[in-house]
Amino acid sequence: MSRLSALLILLIAALLEAGGDALVRSALHTTATATRLAFFALGALVLFSYGYVVNKPAWDFGRLLGIYVVFFFVVAQAISWLVFNQRPGTPVVVGGAFVVAGGIVMSVF
Repeated sequence: MSRLSALLILLIAALLEAGGDALVRSALHTTATATRLAFFALGALVLFSYGYVVNKPAWDFGRLLGIYVVFFFVVAQAISWLVFNQRPGTPVVVGGAFVVAGGIVMSVF
C-alpha cells in the first residue's frame, strides 16, 4: 500500500469516526423520536463503517496511529466548529499543536 493510499484511508476513517460521533451527539440532543432514531441508526452505521475502513487494510496500525490521531483531532474540531458552532479555545488550539507535533514524531521517527 502506498503512503498516499494509507493517508487517504486514515483521513476517511477519521471523517467516519468523528462524523458518526457527531450523529450520535445530535441524536442525544434531538427531541423528535423519529429524528432521534434516524440519527442513532445513521450514527451506528457510520461508526461501523469506520471500524471496517480502519481495520480492513493489512497494515501496522500502531505505527500509523500517530497520524490518525492528528487527522481525528483536526476533523473532530472542524465538525465541532462547523456543525455545533463550538469554536476551539486557546487551550484546545495549544493542546492540538502538541497532538500534531506528537503525531509527526510518531510517524516520522
